[in-house]
Amino acid sequence: MNKVANTYWVDNRLQAQRVASRALPSLAPAHDLSREIIGTRTEIRRRGGLIPSWVAFITIILATFALCVAVTMRTYAERSAATHQYEKLSSEVETLRSNNAALASEVRRLHKDPRSIESASREQLKMVRSNEIIVPIE
Repeated sequence: MNKVANTYWVDNRLQAQRVASRALPSLAPAHDLSREIIGTRTEIRRRGGLIPSWVAFITIILATFALCVAVTMRTYAERSAATHQYEKLSSEVETLRSNNAALASEVRRLHKDPRSIESASREQLKMVRSNEIIVPIE
């Protein structure tokens, strides 16, 4: 059991790490020492060394307000940019839809109307009827 857990070594180690329990000689408490060096609160205020609490509070409020204004302005700028991009894309979509509708009507017309089929084959494919004669003009 002694080889498994050496509690004596652990206890000695903890005692060696502890701070000495006896007090250091001739040291005054910290608040008395600081009062002798710095002075009382009224003396500090008279010298202008202490900032009143309301000044710190107002500074924090102003910083918070400035942060809110900055965030709001950035959000507004991003929203206006997104609105502009949305309008641009909407107009592009409308243009593409009108082009699609025109192409769909042309496809329907080419499937059903024999005159449009004939004119398209003459213009795009340069086709002629069997009884027609082609005379090239230069």
